[in-house]
Amino acid sequence: MNRPVTRVGFVGLGNIGKPMALRLAAAESVDLAVYDVAPDPVAELVAAGARAVGSVAELDVDVVCVMVRDDDQVRAVAADVPAGTVVVIHSTVAPETPAALAADGRRVLDAPVSGGPMGAADGSLAIMVGGSEADVAVARPALEAMGSTVVHAGPVGSGTRMKLARNLIHFVAFTAVTEAQRLAEAAGLDLVALGEVVRHTDAITGGPGAIMHRTTTAPIAEDDFWHGVFSHVAALGEKDLGFAIALADELGVDVPVAREALPRLGKGLGVR
Repeated sequence: MNRPVTRVGFVGLGNIGKPMALRLAAAESVDLAVYDVAPDPVAELVAAGARAVGSVAELDVDVVCVMVRDDDQVRAVAADVPAGTVVVIHSTVAPETPAALAADGRRVLDAPVSGGPMGAADGSLAIMVGGSEADVAVARPALEAMGSTVVHAGPVGSGTRMKLARNLIHFVAFTAVTEAQRLAEAAGLDLVALGEVVRHTDAITGGPGAIMHRTTTAPIAEDDFWHGVFSHVAALGEKDLGFAIALADELGVDVPVAREALPRLGKGLGVR
């Protein structure tokens, strides 16, 4: 039995947009048309089986996926999309932008992605979607061709808010990594070897996401299963942070992220 075909347009064939579009071009359930101001990626998509159009307004499709640089470009593209088409914004924009576009009568999903060019290339992106159930259903064949995890986060704007929360973890963790590297360097350690250890253990434990199983950030009752788990995490974390800060003091390394984390860890976990 043949699967129904979803007509999809893709605008913005950059470092992440192009591999996303290539995944769509390879999907049997998608008929793909593409537009970009740069001719080379368009030619590559045409070679992969997509159709090229001369403008956004020429996209006669069910869904238009947008992966452009910023809010202004998103608004410019959305303004030219034919009425009634579901506009899927993959760019990370301000939280209010998708809702503002929807308020103008457009069918809008905000669907930022996580996983970078590697995830885009192999179709393993996480896609966080905000919008109506009906519009998500229309776009789902395209979304599932590009991502292995598609989460309907809530109404319009929810996908963007989830992406910002996810990236807060990402970049605060990067800041902590730079702090740990300075500490390791001052201690005479091999930074490349440290990186190997971090990537290896995060792949086993899940990294920061390992603690993200509760549905609330409220304090945990003492008879709750998670109280014992997170009390143990807090005790280990406070011990190790204390040792790391003491080592930093000995070596004259500034570790402000660690100093902020120490008194906040237990309370953040809900056990203090």
